[in-house]
Amino acid sequence: MVKRVRIKICGVTTADIVEAAVDAGADAIGLVLSPSPRQVDKAQAGKLIALLPPWVASVVVTRQPPVGFVHDVLAELAPAWWQSDREDLVGQTLPYGTRGVAVIREGDDTTDVSGWFVYEGAQSGTGRTVDWQEAAVLAQRGRMILAGGLTPENVSEAIRRVRPYGVDVSSGVEQSRGVKDATRIHEFVAAVRRAEGQLEQEH
Repeated sequence: MVKRVRIKICGVTTADIVEAAVDAGADAIGLVLSPSPRQVDKAQAGKLIALLPPWVASVVVTRQPPVGFVHDVLAELAPAWWQSDREDLVGQTLPYGTRGVAVIREGDDTTDVSGWFVYEGAQSGTGRTVDWQEAAVLAQRGRMILAGGLTPENVSEAIRRVRPYGVDVSSGVEQSRGVKDATRIHEFVAAVRRAEGQLEQEH
């Protein structure tokens, strides 16, 4: 049996897009708290997390967060996941109920990669795909969430070639930079589910 591919909609900034993602069947919502066109502050993140049903995970996304971030932000927001570059997670004691997921970037040393991880390009949110052949090798070593340049048009092919545990989309479901499109979100989720069906038939 082909496993269900998890779907994360990242860079969500408004309540209506939270609603669209949940309605479409997303498994997780990403809230960016580092400088980005998709950045939200702690108060906004808290309001958006409060809208999520229990079956949709909240993911706080950072890169090189400031000192005290875990104590000052994660402890208050209590997200299901904190996603950040792996060096950001080293030595951190996370609040109860929050798990860390490391971002592994294309070109990084992947010798010790295992467990849960996000795999994406050198810079987040650029809309560029990673090398799917290399990603497919890494996907066999843990629960990879494939990111980088995914769209409703190419995610089926990405799933077929990489076989990731999950997929992560941001710019690929936007109508303009930083502004999500509800229709594109529904199309993306539908494309993932079609890909699952196609893989099921192959087996």
